[in-house]
Amino acid sequence: MTERRHLETILVATDFSESAEGAIDWAVEVARPHRAKLLLVHALQPPVPIVASPEAIPLPVEVYEADRKRCEEELIERADRLRSAGTPVETKMVVGAAARSLIEVGEAVHADLIVAGTRGQTGLKRVFLGSTAAYLVRHSTCPVLTVHPEHIRKHRPIHRILVPTDYSHDAERALREAAGILGPVSEHAKVILLHVYRAHPEVVYPWTPPPIVHRSNEMALDARQRLEEVAAPIRQLGFEVELVAQEGHPADVIDEEAKRVDADLIAMGTHGHSGLRRLLFGSVAERVLPAAPCPVLTVHTEETA
Repeated sequence: MTERRHLETILVATDFSESAEGAIDWAVEVARPHRAKLLLVHALQPPVPIVASPEAIPLPVEVYEADRKRCEEELIERADRLRSAGTPVETKMVVGAAARSLIEVGEAVHADLIVAGTRGQTGLKRVFLGSTAAYLVRHSTCPVLTVHPEHIRKHRPIHRILVPTDYSHDAERALREAAGILGPVSEHAKVILLHVYRAHPEVVYPWTPPPIVHRSNEMALDARQRLEEVAAPIRQLGFEVELVAQEGHPADVIDEEAKRVDADLIAMGTHGHSGLRRLLFGSVAERVLPAAPCPVLTVHTEETA
């Protein structure tokens, strides 16, 4: 990591819902310091072929045409509103499954980032991402920023990014992407590097407590040393970096730290695995993503078999 990245194109998924509006607001905040262009994309569902659903009654062509026209007008209205506020924006409407279409468009335009709202459930702790957001996170080779309904109208300039790291390639890339988002920001920009470790107790009854404490101290010291190595190139770029090494359950600690530092964004890897379908990195991201107190930037690095 020898230079700051400059974002040029940010793809924003919209289905015209309130969740999508929140995604647009956050995308504007990310784009502004880079003077990046937003590409608003809406995926229009195609008519269901009779052969695929013989029991369905096909709607008249006029109905689909009216829906297409309405969506075009919605896109134009949002684009005009953003342009009037000084944000460069283009629009694109595609026909097909939303998540796959978004990934295809992102690859075609070489998007630096995809931003999507989720339809996460509230009340009890959120458990599921919306299906489109979940697919994007699992399959997009482009970084994905997910925005929950709870983050709507809470958009703000991105100054503080929490980056959990397990020293993997995915975590390294997440750090690069976080620095890229902060790139043009010269004031208040800060990266909080977090490593969460678990000290496994050694069975030496009745003298268990001292070995546990000793092992925990060793792990904390080792974590700080490795974090210093990870932080060095970020500091060379001029960013302030805070190092946090803490024992505990990773997802819980990440959530607590994001709240403690009032993070504007969490950036984390997703450990793509070949063979079996990619899962988010263990239970950590699966737990962090749905319940995060701020938007989450996820990246993954393709692995070969």
